[in-house]
Amino acid sequence: MMLSIIISEGIPRSSCWSQPVIPIASGDGFIGWHALNDTVMGGRSQGNCRIASTGLEFEGTLVEEGGGFISCRSPLFSPPLDLSSCEGLELELLGAGRRFKLAVACADGLAGLTNLIPGGLRWVIEFATEPDGPCFVRIPFADLRASVRAKPVGLPLKFDPSRITRLQLLHSRFADDGGLNAGFRAGPIYLQLRAVRGYP
Repeated sequence: MMLSIIISEGIPRSSCWSQPVIPIASGDGFIGWHALNDTVMGGRSQGNCRIASTGLEFEGTLVEEGGGFISCRSPLFSPPLDLSSCEGLELELLGAGRRFKLAVACADGLAGLTNLIPGGLRWVIEFATEPDGPCFVRIPFADLRASVRAKPVGLPLKFDPSRITRLQLLHSRFADDGGLNAGFRAGPIYLQLRAVRGYP
């Protein structure tokens, strides 16, 4: 289910939102971001992240069999990001019409108990991108779903925007509800993440 808001490059952001955003990373400021692909689970997808003046670029090849995902993820934020003054995250990216997932990790405030879950707990949402040119995607924190290894978690957990420890952008054959991603495409892939911001 795609709950985010997409604004195409042709619509000025100032005409949609007048409040200032909180920068997290943009341009050549994606220091420490790196690729994490399905090879960690025996898959054969390949690709790497590189930092350019325009943002973080990922280029590689997706292989569906044996895994079926590629991703770029941030380093661990220490101390955690405190975005409690924000309603959500804004991504500026070139996605070539693919459907992606954003995964957010948090310090849980439960004495680290969720860290004991195999695969780790992530807060995820699926979103679409424009087929041509850059787009802005706004993801409300309220729409994030608790997930472990691409499967929804039924525990009564609450997302805490004041304790964000990592961000990850994925293109996967699995959607945020654990089903198949209808927008998944195997083969060559290019992604450019231009900026990540918190919006009030």
